[in-house]
Amino acid sequence: MIFNSIEFLIFFPIVTTLYFLLPKSWRWLLLLVASCVFYMAFIPAYILVLFFTIIIDYFAGIMIENSARRKRKMYLLASLFGNIGVLAVFKYYNFFIENINAIIQASGLHYTPISDLQIILPIGLSFHTFQAMSYTIDVYKGNQKAERHFGIYSLYVMFFPQLVAGPIERARQMLPQFHNPREFDYSFAVTGLRYILYGLFKKVVIADNLSKLVDEVYNHPNDYTGISLAIATVFFAIQIYCDFSGYSDIAIGTASVLGFDLMQNFRTPYFSSSLKEFWQRWHISLSTWFRDYLYIPLGGNRTSPLRKYFNLFITFLVSGFWHGANWTFVIWGGIHGFGMIIENFLSDKLSFKVPVFFQRIATLIVVCFAWIFFRAKSLKDASTIVLNLGGNWHLQSLLDLFKKAYFSPTFAAILMTISLIFLLLETNLRNHDISALFEKRSRFVRWSLYYIMLLIIVFIGLNDNAPNFIYFKF
Repeated sequence: MIFNSIEFLIFFPIVTTLYFLLPKSWRWLLLLVASCVFYMAFIPAYILVLFFTIIIDYFAGIMIENSARRKRKMYLLASLFGNIGVLAVFKYYNFFIENINAIIQASGLHYTPISDLQIILPIGLSFHTFQAMSYTIDVYKGNQKAERHFGIYSLYVMFFPQLVAGPIERARQMLPQFHNPREFDYSFAVTGLRYILYGLFKKVVIADNLSKLVDEVYNHPNDYTGISLAIATVFFAIQIYCDFSGYSDIAIGTASVLGFDLMQNFRTPYFSSSLKEFWQRWHISLSTWFRDYLYIPLGGNRTSPLRKYFNLFITFLVSGFWHGANWTFVIWGGIHGFGMIIENFLSDKLSFKVPVFFQRIATLIVVCFAWIFFRAKSLKDASTIVLNLGGNWHLQSLLDLFKKAYFSPTFAAILMTISLIFLLLETNLRNHDISALFEKRSRFVRWSLYYIMLLIIVFIGLNDNAPNFIYFKF
């Protein structure tokens, strides 16, 4: 079940109505059942995989809290092994097998290649795995009490608004909310509906329409050069932002209607003046996860400059590998890691300050360049795009691309106008959330914006072949 579907349009109001009609002591059960239904709408059998890790982590948390130091570490390792093991089998097994086969074949040895596993990646596996891992690590560190209520702990991992694509929440943020649910709050509901509306607008109007042109170029990289490749890459940067932040907005809004607070996951990242700031504003729940559970344990900034650079690079390589079992993602992470090292080095050496405008342009160029490897299907395709960027920059080739992507001149003009309006909105969201931005306007302006966005969603955004959210595959 996806947020931009008729099924969810029916599912969510029913769940919300029942939730507030039930006594508080039973609401967790409704949400848990609803989360199971939501998850099983994809591949029902995979809920067994989810419950396998839930059972391991639930008992591991209790045993860690009740045991002496050596045994505590053993139970933590068992929890981590269970979670990482599931990831390794479903997400990374085929990647390692393919590379082992290629290495052995290149060495000239005769052998029978190891077969791939013909399995589909459970949706959102990396997200709820990291959320579960943060719980047992925090219990081990003494930052979180072990949850004794199995149903509440299961709901923490499975809460349907953020189950398959985040935000990746911490136990200390969510468990108290499940234990102490709110009564219906009009202000929370209004805030939530604003987030949902804006998230849908970003996803179905901007991201889904830009995907047509992006897919055309990145599925046939040898057919394009110069301006077409550059525009497709910039469009992908906008597409993935609107797609993923749109999902996060809908998740935050859905939870808010039910009375729950989820963390902000994006804060206008493309206006950042450095890669460091970019990662403070892009996929915040993941970047803070890697900061707290990998970068700081490696030593963080409390080391020599060389060791700090090493810690940064390793953290970003792992972050890239988290996104996908492909060398393209590793290189994407490496570009960001290397860029962060250069930034840190220059900040210590430069005696003058570069104007903020040029810092933002430079940051955006690096981010967009890295997106080439994130979006390309293979290293070969990524190399083709990079090498051909300096080719044909004639406007006619771009117009030809618009035709291939089924962009009529009228539709292209409408989409560009909507994108410019969206850009103006984003410039006002740098230090505010979308609900606060609406609240600052008069009632007439607010309701005019609501109706305009709804009409655009209905007439431009909704179609039968809308692509899934990009981050579902991670």
